[in-house]
Amino acid sequence: MTGTLIVALDLDTRAEAEMVIERLGDAVDFYKIGYQLFYGGDGLSLGKSLIARGKRVFFDLKLLDIDNTVEKGVAAIARTGATMLTVHAYPQAMRAALKGAGGSGLTILGVTVLTSMDDADVAAAGYGRDAAGLVALRAQQARDIGIGGIVCSPREAKMARGIVGPKLAIVTPGIRLAGGELGDQKRVTTPAMALEAGASHLVVGRPITAAGDPVAAARLVRADMAGETTLA
Repeated sequence: MTGTLIVALDLDTRAEAEMVIERLGDAVDFYKIGYQLFYGGDGLSLGKSLIARGKRVFFDLKLLDIDNTVEKGVAAIARTGATMLTVHAYPQAMRAALKGAGGSGLTILGVTVLTSMDDADVAAAGYGRDAAGLVALRAQQARDIGIGGIVCSPREAKMARGIVGPKLAIVTPGIRLAGGELGDQKRVTTPAMALEAGASHLVVGRPITAAGDPVAAARLVRADMAGETTLA
């Protein structure tokens, strides 16, 4: 099995994030920056700094707005040199994002259904499908529109891979080592299970960033990704 590990910097401040990055050193070269750090911890500037240092950056901003706003926002992120950016997987947003990223190396990812949501949450939000059905619909739309990939639960990765084909990225958060804490996630699997199901990129946050030894934790995740341990 092969795949790419992305470490989520879900931290409050740039200082905290820089400490984790320094501790991880060359063990990790791909980081995700989401709302928490982007808005509260100078995350945009940090992302630019990481890119300048030769790291890859995934801005997880889940954009959703009128077409022009999404397009211009995506174009601004594309100019940073970021590798990935999320938008909510609504057809208009995905089309606008694709236009905004035109000519850059930015991969647009459509967020299908959050891994913190289960069927009851999807129903409460007013959708007439279960979580898997909504993922399937949005995966098909993402494929047809031509964006670079989707974000989904590892539990839907196999189904999604069958829909989007072999080339699109399938990015899966909700990755936990066997026996690890679930936190606020509901639809989770281990690294090896996610890759076997068809994921291409695994997002791992607290199991690495909150570990006493983040490098050792990252190595455990990579070992599981490579099928070298069961992590029981």
